[in-house]
Amino acid sequence: MDTSDDLGLSVAEQLQDLVIDSDDVNAFLEELCQLAAAAASALVGEETLCAITLSRRRRTTTIAGSSPEAIFLDEVQQAFGEGPCLHAMATRATTLVSDTRSDHRWPEYCTTIAKRGQLSVLGVPLELDEGAAAALNVFAPTVEAFDANTVAQMERFAAQAQRTMRLAVRIGSKQQLADDLREAMRSRTDIDLACGIIMGQNRCSQEEAFRILQRVSSNRNVKLRVLAQELIRGLAKGPAVSHFNE
Repeated sequence: MDTSDDLGLSVAEQLQDLVIDSDDVNAFLEELCQLAAAAASALVGEETLCAITLSRRRRTTTIAGSSPEAIFLDEVQQAFGEGPCLHAMATRATTLVSDTRSDHRWPEYCTTIAKRGQLSVLGVPLELDEGAAAALNVFAPTVEAFDANTVAQMERFAAQAQRTMRLAVRIGSKQQLADDLREAMRSRTDIDLACGIIMGQNRCSQEEAFRILQRVSSNRNVKLRVLAQELIRGLAKGPAVSHFNE
């Protein structure tokens, strides 16, 4: 990892690669935390941990971490409802705890973190789309681990990361929408086929067939699509095949 005053280009390239190579948004965020932890570790000369906290629609949650311990450390902060990462999100300002054993701003949280062997904490805000905020939380095992240069470098890292996060979340949202549409199409196909079977068996209209399917679904407390699939399998001795299943 480049530890000069300009991490920019190498970090930007690595983040772009993460978006391209990750299978989904969750995988991207986990790898982003690992990349952040590696960058911070190179800067301070010892192993650091990293987690990302997201606040959206008045709900705050840890969405990723470089390790299970990093996620735990971040979730402890949310349990107390206060701490440097939450403060960074609320104020949109980088927040530093140089010694968790003596910092009096968040005594319960800092005491708990110190007992876990983390003596320095750095919270860096991430600007996301409207209605959402996030922060990068970095933990180090020594006092005053984050000097002015390290803080500046991690702020640069966060500036690059937030752009890529916005892109990844948007891609993830569009992919979820596409998946939902495909699922709806599959469901509609099964229901239409089932209605066709009922029409043939009962010599009724499509509207009447759909009402029959709805009534049986309600009486049996079975989802409409599941009932339709059962009917198709019973007649065809196998699942229906359509181009939506590809």
